[in-house]
Amino acid sequence: MEKLQINVMGKSVTVEEGTTYGELAKNFQDQCLGGIMVAKQGNLLRELGNVIRNDGPISFFDIANEEGMRVYHRGVSFLLVKAVCNLLGEEASLIIEHSLRGNLYCEIINPEIVTDDKLLRQLEEKMREYVKADIPIVKHTFRKDKAIEIMKKQGMHDKMGLLRFRRASNVNLYEMDGLYEYFYGYMPFSTGVLSVFELMPYENGFLIRMPDALNPQSIVPFDDPRKISAVYMEQLKWCQLMGVSNVADLNNTLVRGEFGDLIRINEALHEKKIAQIADQIFHKIDQVKVVLIAGPSSSGKTSFANRLCIQLRALGLRPHKISLDDYFVNRDSTPVDEFGNKDFESIDALDLKQLNEDLKSIIAGDRVEIPSFNFVSGTREYRGNFIQLDKDEILVMEGIHGLNDKLTSEIPHENKFKIFISAITQLNIDDHNRISTSDSRLIRRMVRDNQFRGRDGAATIESWDMVKKGEEENIFPFQENADAIFNSATIYELSVLKQYAEPLLFAIDPSQPEYITAKRLIKFLGYFLAAPGLEIPNNSLIKEFVGGSCFKV
Repeated sequence: MEKLQINVMGKSVTVEEGTTYGELAKNFQDQCLGGIMVAKQGNLLRELGNVIRNDGPISFFDIANEEGMRVYHRGVSFLLVKAVCNLLGEEASLIIEHSLRGNLYCEIINPEIVTDDKLLRQLEEKMREYVKADIPIVKHTFRKDKAIEIMKKQGMHDKMGLLRFRRASNVNLYEMDGLYEYFYGYMPFSTGVLSVFELMPYENGFLIRMPDALNPQSIVPFDDPRKISAVYMEQLKWCQLMGVSNVADLNNTLVRGEFGDLIRINEALHEKKIAQIADQIFHKIDQVKVVLIAGPSSSGKTSFANRLCIQLRALGLRPHKISLDDYFVNRDSTPVDEFGNKDFESIDALDLKQLNEDLKSIIAGDRVEIPSFNFVSGTREYRGNFIQLDKDEILVMEGIHGLNDKLTSEIPHENKFKIFISAITQLNIDDHNRISTSDSRLIRRMVRDNQFRGRDGAATIESWDMVKKGEEENIFPFQENADAIFNSATIYELSVLKQYAEPLLFAIDPSQPEYITAKRLIKFLGYFLAAPGLEIPNNSLIKEFVGGSCFKV
């Protein structure tokens, strides 16, 4: 029997022909914090049930790795789908709506079913039975028409609609003890590794509580994000209003020639929401003097700030924009991160003392000269830019630290109005496959970086982990401090961004480490029909990414 000599997690190992990644993984479980979810060989992910066929270096991922956690989430989702089918039958429609602080929010759609503690205990007990039984999760390949027939028999009509738009002639379905499912992405080898989860009532449905990536045997801590949850619910209502809840619905608007109307309705909802936020500020204008706008990368902060200023002007106010970038400390004083690199995203990269002194003076009615940062010399300069507020004037500041009270610690709370902005998508691939908000923002950023900064897709993907790390440290912990939240996601955008993003993703070679992410995003975008953006208005936040904005972005 032929043997392969392979480097596995830094150790040379002899592997017999026909060995699966799962069989090999058993010898390396002690090097991982939790159960091994998926293998990586070269720049490709491999499910544990696959046979090892070449001698490229292998590593294994548990849930401490983002790819491993994705596999775990899908596996637990499959447990829940099967439990709902077995206990409630096809009449109960399970919707896995969105992620919430590392957990999954779900609803069971049936007016005769009450999602109470008793039902959740029954579902969780059934899920744990499947875990204890260590049921294999088996991948099957079917012709597309056969896969659609299977989904129809199981009452999964959302997946029938999705598969209709798949170009591939064959479709992979996963089976757990007679139940077939379609999942976007890799799956665990069996149910036995999915032991850490719990179901908890929440809002109109419940949460699947998931394990902590850094402590795999414990449930991730949950600090209830009520304001963010309310935004998800608002977005869900918008989806229902537009008649689009999943990718198949979105594709059908193109097929029926209704995509232009969808754009106009979505943009009208955005404009209405921005006007409502402006009204909130206007009604507090006797006290509010500074509007602070913060949000993660590619959330559309610049376009939002411009549109908010227009709405404030329509109310008779005169906004003045101040850039936090102009309050950077001189470059030689910039703090460094744990790797010794200059950390421009740290709040300590800003001259907080000078910022607060200037803001206090401006609020007091003084005439203040505002600095400008020279990015060539790395120093602050004063170029005669003065600000003095009248009664009908207000400051608008945009920056990642806007929600952190440390930024404006000397400014009274009543003088500030904080706005959090992010692209919080409620559109799903289908009832059981959600769309990652992070992936949507990554696609936005990739398109913008290429359009305006000349960067290729690999460069954007390579830097994305550091971008997210900065967001987790500097933005998301403070999002519940916001006085208002604006969701910049548009239900139509991925159909438009597809034509810009796909060439960038296909340009990434399998030899590059970014290929894993590129391959996943290519498959993801493959679910969408491409749509032209000709009917997107020039003040849309999406124009900040594809070009053609009427604002200086």
